[in-house]
Amino acid sequence: VIAIVVAFIGCWFYAREIFRWLEQPILNALPEGEKLAFTDLAGPFLLYIKVALLAAIFVASPIVLLQLWLFIRPGLYRRERRLAAPFLVFTTLFFVAGGYFGYLVAFPMVVRFLLSMGEDFRQVVTIQTYFSMMSKILLGLGLVFEMPMLIFFLARLGIVTARQLLRWFRWAVLAIFIVAAIITPTPDVATQTVFAVPMIGLYLLGIGVAAGFGRRAE
Repeated sequence: VIAIVVAFIGCWFYAREIFRWLEQPILNALPEGEKLAFTDLAGPFLLYIKVALLAAIFVASPIVLLQLWLFIRPGLYRRERRLAAPFLVFTTLFFVAGGYFGYLVAFPMVVRFLLSMGEDFRQVVTIQTYFSMMSKILLGLGLVFEMPMLIFFLARLGIVTARQLLRWFRWAVLAIFIVAAIITPTPDVATQTVFAVPMIGLYLLGIGVAAGFGRRAE
């Protein structure tokens, strides 16, 4: 909490610049000259608070993940505790990569689809609606991209094996598409697939991780 608060204070001074970067996906899709709108006088102020908080979560993610490591560390063997540095590096990279994938690929596709449905109407997109949808997608994909690390620890604890994960692959694909349908704000299959395909790739990567780092049978 302290790390997020400190990061929030630092990000607050750059909240306006951060949002200018975050709003590019919709500005690129809107007609030239169009801007996002707000209907509440305090809307921009509250928006920049939320922007600073979202940025703070990503900035402070190494510290947050360190606390997660310190929580699970007592349940590991001494040789497994040496994995602290790789754990922090890869969990942070996967989390940031998931958020960046959402910003670069997934969210722009959602924006283009939703705007195409409203071509017969005047588009008045509010900053609250836009940021609410974006933040859910960025954080959701950031968490989803942690799948290989979750599988890594389940394999190290002997709960799952690479063979089991391969045997469950068909059910995993079904579960992944269900999760993609939940976190996808649009009903079209194309956008759902954009969310699901990276998750399937992460599951396959997790199988490789389980095969290479899973607990060996006695």
